[in-house]
Amino acid sequence: MKIAIASDHAAVGLKAELAQFLRDAGHDVLDLGPENEDRVDYPDYGYKLAQAVASGDATYGVALCGSGIGISIAVNRHPALRCALVGEPLSAALAREHNNANAIAMGARLTGPDMAKACLTAFLSTEFGGGRHAGRVEKLTSPTF
Repeated sequence: MKIAIASDHAAVGLKAELAQFLRDAGHDVLDLGPENEDRVDYPDYGYKLAQAVASGDATYGVALCGSGIGISIAVNRHPALRCALVGEPLSAALAREHNNANAIAMGARLTGPDMAKACLTAFLSTEFGGGRHAGRVEKLTSPTF
């Protein structure tokens, strides 16, 4: 599986650790940056990640910033993305099972490396449940305001 990963400056360390974790698990990783802790704007990297998943360059996305909130908002601006902010494995699994999330976001200042790895494992090992959830997910793709 190919996983895109992106962060802002606050989450560069966690991004590097999760990218290696994914590689060790046999996944291809598309690291969209940044490369260092110089200040950057999270929307720029959230948009890159959203485009990579929407275009099919990656199956799933992992978005990281200090809290996870800002970058998740940026990723979710793309209509093809369903990015869930998670902080523990159950929410990561439910994001896939109930919402067919194709990206997760985490906050490097709030979620330690071991918990982030557990969230990522739960997310990637859970299938979309379909059924009663399918119609709801369709409404997310084609909203009627």
